Amino acid sequence: MRPTQAPYPATRLRRTRATPALRDLVRQNTLTVGDLIWPVFVRAGEGIEEPIPSMPGVNRLSVDKVVDAARMAAHLGIPAICIFPYTDLADRTLDCAMAWSPDNLSNRAIRAIKEAVPEIAVMTDIALDPYNANGHDGFVVDGEIVNDETVEALVKMGLAQAEAGADILGPSDMMDGRIGALRSALEAAGHTKVSILSYSAKYASAFYGPFRDAVGASGALTGDKNTYQMDPANSDEALRQIERDLSEGADMVMVKPGMPYLDICRRVKDAFGAPTFAYQVSGEYAMLMAAAQNGWLDGDKVMMESLLSFKRAGCDGILTYFAPRVAKLLAQG
Repeated sequence: MRPTQAPYPATRLRRTRATPALRDLVRQNTLTVGDLIWPVFVRAGEGIEEPIPSMPGVNRLSVDKVVDAARMAAHLGIPAICIFPYTDLADRTLDCAMAWSPDNLSNRAIRAIKEAVPEIAVMTDIALDPYNANGHDGFVVDGEIVNDETVEALVKMGLAQAEAGADILGPSDMMDGRIGALRSALEAAGHTKVSILSYSAKYASAFYGPFRDAVGASGALTGDKNTYQMDPANSDEALRQIERDLSEGADMVMVKPGMPYLDICRRVKDAFGAPTFAYQVSGEYAMLMAAAQNGWLDGDKVMMESLLSFKRAGCDGILTYFAPRVAKLLAQG
């Protein structure tokens, strides 16, 4: 039971807000560069930095440029970089075989980064949508996104990424049972040090639009993802998802999107105490950037305030496209 505080004027809550020094002393949550994972987009070619119109300031990068980005991230103290491949619609197939090819874009980027910048952790994405002609995270059979056949493919994809040198695997597909299957396969193959950061509570959100532009999926998706991603109206279901994934071998769990689901982040952290992450997704980034570019908001201030909200909600870290910009601001003190 919380003790009753003394009445005014014995209690003046403004006292500890009076100066920067006092505010620093009583601050409950702090954002650090160690809280950041930087998502980057890799594409074919060499020497390419291709702007993404719906995500101002974010580019698709060829593998050599992704390596440069990793070097910069490491210099700034960002502990991890997360790779997402851009694939042309013409290169997508119904069998999604490129997803587990050792020579696909993601695996080439992993090897290149780990060779050049071994100290930075490389996270990957595990889902079939970058390689699927249907644009879905799983195989589509007679109009249904099938679960078990997809899990088999995801395991092959994860093993290929582990072989390439990935430190953290990020299953974002939302198929049932994929964490247990992936963990068993990793153990059997000797990849005992590879971590799984599961997209355990990934919602069927409208905030993903710019991301689909970034990975070339906007014109590929047939239908929607409501049968496997979560209903935005549900929160208890998120806890069931988290509990299952932890029991199957996830090391860390994620809530996606971020700011519209801070209540989920708080519930997850309070219920399980496990390492909890949130993804400040493309739509969140695009909204803040658009408002700042129009002079409606102070871009740096709302960026930092938005990220601090994740820490206040209990998150241990955040995937954010703002990562380099935040790291530079934090370095300035």
